[in-house]
Amino acid sequence: MLSRKRVLTAIEHCEPDRLPIDCGAMRSTGIQAIAYNRLKAHLGVCDGHTRVFDVIQQLAEPEPWYLDRFRIDAINAGREFAAHGWQPWILPDESACQVPDYLDFQRQADGGWLASVAGGKPLARMAAGTTYFGQSRFPLDCTDWLAKLDRVGELMGDVCWGGLAEPIFADGLSDANLVRIGEHVRTLRATSDRAIMIAFGANLFEWACYLRRMDNFLMDLAAEPAQAEALLDKLVEIHLAGLDRLLPVLGDNVDLIQLGDDLGMEHGPFFSPVQFRELFKPRYKLIIDRVKQLCPSLKVFLHSCGSIRLLLGDLIEVGVDVINPVQISAANMTPAELKREFGSAITFWGGGCDTQSILSRSTPQQVADHVRRNIEIFAPGGGFIFNQVHNILAEVPPENVVAMYETAMES
Repeated sequence: MLSRKRVLTAIEHCEPDRLPIDCGAMRSTGIQAIAYNRLKAHLGVCDGHTRVFDVIQQLAEPEPWYLDRFRIDAINAGREFAAHGWQPWILPDESACQVPDYLDFQRQADGGWLASVAGGKPLARMAAGTTYFGQSRFPLDCTDWLAKLDRVGELMGDVCWGGLAEPIFADGLSDANLVRIGEHVRTLRATSDRAIMIAFGANLFEWACYLRRMDNFLMDLAAEPAQAEALLDKLVEIHLAGLDRLLPVLGDNVDLIQLGDDLGMEHGPFFSPVQFRELFKPRYKLIIDRVKQLCPSLKVFLHSCGSIRLLLGDLIEVGVDVINPVQISAANMTPAELKREFGSAITFWGGGCDTQSILSRSTPQQVADHVRRNIEIFAPGGGFIFNQVHNILAEVPPENVVAMYETAMES
């Protein structure tokens, strides 16, 4: 099987010729640039470049050697997108990388960094000793925020997750950028046999938190649900308008569209299933219905961290085809129970290796044993794409990365 067919076969709940594997097809299945550089050194890879396409999470774009060596079957539609250039930068461990040239970075006296769109105000800060940029601006963190609802689309650019976007959306959905996106995905389809995923997000809970600040929005949900719904409705309006512009240029050149909303904490969802069904479920359905209407062949991939088992049935009902990252260390997210209860209705893209404790803190043999057990549970009958739970972090030893992939490639 070609990689694309392999991935789509698994999503259709049939067993492909071998286990499909992903790294970097979206911004929560990849590898931090520090870990990527250490892996290259460990394997003796001396050429190429380390390009950080997601500055906030410091994620490297996997190069061809990586995709081939570890039999990666899916890629990000933003891969090698030529809407901008690259500039040199130094990672927190002092190793070299490249970052998009439409961004500015300012070193602070304490060793931290500020990040902004070139010529603009800082949108995020990376504290000294850390490997992530954190959000620093919350445009609706104010008492008169309801009066600003008509400006939400504009204000999203003041949030790091909007302003410091991955390359394919750096220029938004302007007419010129849509032309470039259409040309780019056609080129990817013609030159790669891998499954192609495009990021769209369409976050509701997360965007409300990015704009209002999480504590404010959680209180809105509890004390002022009508006001919370007004913001959610505005976000749905913006997302639907974006889909109406983006989807027609994709044609049949993209296989999956990535949506995202972190609905879970370590011990359960952020809200009760009843509240989820009242406030979020019908709005997700509007968004997913629009995707299915405009691009019926697209598979809907939802990234949602945490313990979300109580919500999975509802997500399946609104049309989610694929769930990620399958945080198996969270409460009620045991692999065997997830597979038994939901394995025939949704594809698990992730859950292959726990990144909170196993991948970063265990021996290569322990990693291999852990990965093998999870594959034995998730893979039978299809419905599983191998990926670790969220990104491979800077602290992960390269030996453990190799052990994880080599075990997956045996399947």
